[in-house]
Amino acid sequence: MRSSFLITHFFSLLSMTVAGQTSKINGIWEGKLSVGVELRIVFHIADDGKGGLKSTVDSPDQSAYGIKCDTTFLAGDSLHIQMKSMMANFTGKLSGTTINGNFIQRVTVPLTLKKVEVASVRNRPQTPKPPFPYKTEDIIYNNTNKSLKYGATITIPAGIGPFPAAVLITGSGAQDRNETILGHQAFAVIADYLTRNGFIVLRVDDRGVGKSSGLFNEATSADFATDVNTSVDYLLSRPEVDKTKVGLIGQSEGGMIAPMVATKRTDINFIILLAGPGVKIIDLMAEQAAAVMQSQNKNKNCVTAYKLLYKELAAITISAPNIDSAIATAKIASEKWAGSTKKSILKDLDMASPDIRKLAVSSIVKSMSTKWFKYFLQFDPQLYLEKLTCKVLALNGDKDIQVIAKQNLDGIKTSLKKSKATAVEINELPGLNHLFQSCKKCTVQEYGELEESFSPTALTIMKDWLIKNVK
Repeated sequence: MRSSFLITHFFSLLSMTVAGQTSKINGIWEGKLSVGVELRIVFHIADDGKGGLKSTVDSPDQSAYGIKCDTTFLAGDSLHIQMKSMMANFTGKLSGTTINGNFIQRVTVPLTLKKVEVASVRNRPQTPKPPFPYKTEDIIYNNTNKSLKYGATITIPAGIGPFPAAVLITGSGAQDRNETILGHQAFAVIADYLTRNGFIVLRVDDRGVGKSSGLFNEATSADFATDVNTSVDYLLSRPEVDKTKVGLIGQSEGGMIAPMVATKRTDINFIILLAGPGVKIIDLMAEQAAAVMQSQNKNKNCVTAYKLLYKELAAITISAPNIDSAIATAKIASEKWAGSTKKSILKDLDMASPDIRKLAVSSIVKSMSTKWFKYFLQFDPQLYLEKLTCKVLALNGDKDIQVIAKQNLDGIKTSLKKSKATAVEINELPGLNHLFQSCKKCTVQEYGELEESFSPTALTIMKDWLIKNVK
């Protein structure tokens, strides 16, 4: 679901006059921000020719490169970088080839930069590289009233069509058309594989990302569903597409949106749900919070206690008329929860102090109160799954700690029994995490460490099901 650990589009870093020698700071400086996962950050610092410094910054794991810095200055051995547009800054102490400091953006994250000759490169062997044995086009199209434009890539098999076709629907968080996460480009991998096997695939930048217009942060899942409708309409306008064999492939939140779209149209032949939700989101998120804590080696009693608090805070946020009311009610509820929870558990959860609890609860409720999150928490995917009439393939990895496989696949199965869906196949895949990677530690932190972007086993299952039931 929403990847709260991701810091969106980092930077517009600053340049100011430098006092003292600057040669010792010139060069490439790389570090890792630990924000749930490790995100690499790379600063390129050089003389500006005027006695000061100029710099650019990269966030390789978010596919952001060469972003011009606005102000960077060195005072003695102290490096200062301010990011006004992001309301963030970095301050660090230079010591030889290391800068130890803090990156501050709402919260303070320790950041150590090390001078390197060349920035590190993550190995992503599955990322498709040209030449391709099929046609690929980068395109832009508009919605009906032309208020939004969408940047996308369409891949079309070689040979004579028309061909069956699918729209890929990204998971939560602002995603580009390749669903780039920590250097992995899962949607590019899926599109490449399916197109080589005879399917047209359309993958699209989320609104406000890449070549797509609009404001991502002001949208909900319902708005993203309207975006998908526009993409389906575009796909149907292409002469290469078999209009009777058009479908949707959604990952995570995209697996929630696909049924929303399919139940409102009569021209959706199939959907594939990749780690899609099958139960009420409030229940899903409570289990997600518990599973993530378990992956961090918290004991069972801590996990159980925190899950109860999390679900109560979510319920309060949903029902509250405004954020201030939600926070006030949540603080009272948290103190009642703390009163019935063992002190040892509160200590293990770092919530022994009333002041710390107030800060933690306030932070949680604020994050839940965003337009997107509040809509999301109230959502019940079962209401849409039960109305499906198309073909359905649902897959999830048994090591997924964001959308728990058993909970959600069971929910999907129960709902589809009430539907008129056909060619239903539900499959729990061993050893795969939320991103459909073959995992070892199977934590969120491991996503970026793994070289595999998307399981070949999962790709084969998708292809075989599509050839059998669609093509």
